[in-house]
Amino acid sequence: MNVKMEKIEENVVKLEITVEADKFNESMKKAFAKNAKKFNIPGFRKGKAPMNIIKKYYGEGVFYEDAMSFCCESTYPEALKENNVNPVDYPKIEVVQIGEGKEFIYTAEVTVFPEVKLGEYKGVEVKKNTYDVKEEDIEQELKNMQQKDARIETKENGSIENGNIAIIDFKGFVDGKEFEGGEGQDYQLEIGSGTFIDNFEEQLIGLNAGDSKEVNVKFPEEYGIDDLNGKEAVFKVTIKEIKVKEVPELDDEFAKEVSEFDTLDEVKEDIRNKKQEANKLREEREFEEAVLEAVCSNTEINIPEVMVEKEVDNMIRDLETRLKYQGLDLETYYRYTNNDEQKVREYMRETSEKKVRADLVITEIAKVEKVEVSDEEIKEKATEIAKQYGSDDVEKMAKIILDGQKEYLKIQIVNEKVMKMLVDSSKIIA
Repeated sequence: MNVKMEKIEENVVKLEITVEADKFNESMKKAFAKNAKKFNIPGFRKGKAPMNIIKKYYGEGVFYEDAMSFCCESTYPEALKENNVNPVDYPKIEVVQIGEGKEFIYTAEVTVFPEVKLGEYKGVEVKKNTYDVKEEDIEQELKNMQQKDARIETKENGSIENGNIAIIDFKGFVDGKEFEGGEGQDYQLEIGSGTFIDNFEEQLIGLNAGDSKEVNVKFPEEYGIDDLNGKEAVFKVTIKEIKVKEVPELDDEFAKEVSEFDTLDEVKEDIRNKKQEANKLREEREFEEAVLEAVCSNTEINIPEVMVEKEVDNMIRDLETRLKYQGLDLETYYRYTNNDEQKVREYMRETSEKKVRADLVITEIAKVEKVEVSDEEIKEKATEIAKQYGSDDVEKMAKIILDGQKEYLKIQIVNEKVMKMLVDSSKIIA
């Protein structure tokens, strides 16, 4: 085999691969073996006609497609390795010469990983955000705990007030016609929650159980559904029942009821500690992101479009998986968000490009710094992940993870090591 390589543009190379005639003939024989049973030749049982007879009836070109496939499969990877070519996509194959008894010559045009020209990556200067726990944060958490522990009782007397829960039937009309999704029965609407559009909830204040009212509202200009954007609507509403929330007092008895602590002060301190820990993790995550962004900004890379598109493909698949857990699919998601695949892909492009850039930079730094990962480190990472699954047999789960995701684990550890090096060497500025 002979290979000539030509760089036809940045990140794209063309390989001209010449395969020996006898090797191509072997591929022709493989193609015959694969397809022989398909041919019905007079004088022969189906599938028993020899290769030369089939070629006489149909021409030797009848086997070219599969022979080319066999030949490319065996020679293209070898050509990549021989010329140290690292592709990011499938090649565009074009045949130059083909024929039994001749050298098989074809070209493979392929996009390759871009050159990464690292700038300064150690000692980058980055601001570090800090987040304090405020008293109002603790108070809000206590209110949330109150709401979770609240009792819902029927309001026997009196009209709807702010904070009450109205059990309603409603039907919506735009331009005098009902619209899809505008009807509900026995809906529990907390007044003042802002769940419904415009001033819908305010218009129910003062009504009693059994009352009916036409509520006039206007949908937001960018509501997300073309037929409703900016439209005025009328809802026919019937109040079926009024309920009130009875929230417990914030005292030591409440603390004992909702936690393992005996006093409200202990609950407050626990909330403070947890929020401080959450803030610390947020600070570290944001600082890591800022360091990596600074390093990437010092790096020169011309990222091939195909790499960005492939990452967007991955993001779309991830979105589809998350939606499935919610009982939705992509088409439903697009309809509810007034989007289509093209809009979503365009929205994801910036994030995709940042991720591709960051991955390339980390990989290049790992190469320059000769970052290595031992089998023991990979095993420890598999065990760590197995514990997170909460498996009863951590060792067995770790082995399953190790057997199926060893290369992924290795990449993950390399990334962690590189990020630690970048963060440890960085300088915090005011």
